[in-house]
Amino acid sequence: MINYLWFFLAAIFEIAGCYGFYLWLRLGKSAWWIAPSLLSLTLFALILTRVEAAYAGRAYAAYGGIYIVSSLLWLAFVERVRPLGSDWIGALLCVLGASIIVFGPRLQSA
Repeated sequence: MINYLWFFLAAIFEIAGCYGFYLWLRLGKSAWWIAPSLLSLTLFALILTRVEAAYAGRAYAAYGGIYIVSSLLWLAFVERVRPLGSDWIGALLCVLGASIIVFGPRLQSA
């Protein structure tokens, strides 16, 4: 379960880092957004290495599901846009898929 915490923290830093570039390039904000964005993206990468997984590719694939949920939370709380019901259904399916990826190898070796 600690993997989900690492995934969530990584997602917040990845989204924040990318959002800084979005602010600069798409919304015309100051180029000063680049520095905190790069720091945030660096923290994202470092945090993602904390995930307990035998293979990096499996950890990154599972991370995708948590990233989607985190993106919808970002949409709701930072951008103040209410996600649709279909967004949450899709996110639930993604988290289910992420869980299968994380726990699947354990189930096969039993």
